[in-house]
Amino acid sequence: MNILVLNAGSSSLKYQLIEMPSQTVKCIGLIEKIGTEQAVFSHEKNGIKKTKKLSILNHTDGLKKITETLLDTKTGVIHTVDEIKAVGHRVVHGGSKFSKTVVVDKEVKKSIRALFDLAPLHNPLNLTGIEIAETIFTSAKQIAVFDTAFHQTMPKIAYQYAIKNSFLKTHKIRAYGFHGTSHKYVSEKAIEYIGKKSKNIISIHLGNGCSMSAIQGGKSIENSMGFAPMNGLIMGTRSGDIDPSVIFYLMNTIDKTKKEVYHLLNQESGMQGLTGYSDLREISEKAENGNEACKNALNLAGYRIRKFIGSYTAVLNGLDAIIFTAGIGENSALMRKLACENLTFLGIELDLEKNNEHSKEIREIQSSTSKVKILVIPTNEEIEIAKETYQLLK
Repeated sequence: MNILVLNAGSSSLKYQLIEMPSQTVKCIGLIEKIGTEQAVFSHEKNGIKKTKKLSILNHTDGLKKITETLLDTKTGVIHTVDEIKAVGHRVVHGGSKFSKTVVVDKEVKKSIRALFDLAPLHNPLNLTGIEIAETIFTSAKQIAVFDTAFHQTMPKIAYQYAIKNSFLKTHKIRAYGFHGTSHKYVSEKAIEYIGKKSKNIISIHLGNGCSMSAIQGGKSIENSMGFAPMNGLIMGTRSGDIDPSVIFYLMNTIDKTKKEVYHLLNQESGMQGLTGYSDLREISEKAENGNEACKNALNLAGYRIRKFIGSYTAVLNGLDAIIFTAGIGENSALMRKLACENLTFLGIELDLEKNNEHSKEIREIQSSTSKVKILVIPTNEEIEIAKETYQLLK
């Protein structure tokens, strides 16, 4: 079964064509800077990657370009769109309604739309991706895989906020957790790799968006993101945890509007707010060259991760392994070092030499005396989406 996996972002569109159940990746690609005349389109087949700049003004144009590429006699991997039997879509927020992968119908689309306010940077584009795919891959099943689904196993003591009970019952205001597809994929890989000694795991997903999960017996029992994907760790442009009083102060004393505050916390905070840059590679380079703001931001981010490691170890009542994953987690030795500092009391000791090594495989980076395994596991949300899509339809 050929499954096209789509991940629609605010200005990007990732895709992979995967043959299931063999999990054979036939091609992989990414369009960045959608909405401009200088969009960057990369497509990889058989290890050969080609990149070019072109005008892609919206996601409809982007998906059409992807389809043309899939069908092209040189770059393509299919002869007709009917060879694609299903399109698996990443949907960030599924609320409390979706605890598993579903076939998209009118009601599912209505539910995704109803959650726009909770994930305004993601859900509208996720739905756009579904609606465009429906017009192009007309014979394929459209499947929604929700980032929040993996965290539906969180207990009430973890997801309920200390506000009136009616807000939970009537308005479903609670913590949902995010990056579930990634946390699920890497935690399963860790359990498979470690074996029986993997009951208690902390998964650390560090990318432009960042989150951590406490995973016990393969099930999520805590996640650092909550009602929407903005709180918890310091992110590329999102603030992470902040005292709610700051929001009222910004509005009542500094005269910021609701819209301005929302934009500030989502798109002008985090690393962007602290340094003027959102890309960790750039921030790390400038920190090495003596930029004090960048040094400070890295220290703040590392400190925040360590706080969550401590609290999640307490929640799990012990710790067998830590996982670093996603773009920053997999590639930044500096961020892993900052995240693991001063945690010897918890049995966490990093081997600096191993930490500086590079590999695309699962690897251990803890010292020989560390009581906790420290793993770097490349995430593959697209494979996980393909797996769940195939299991639903087979």
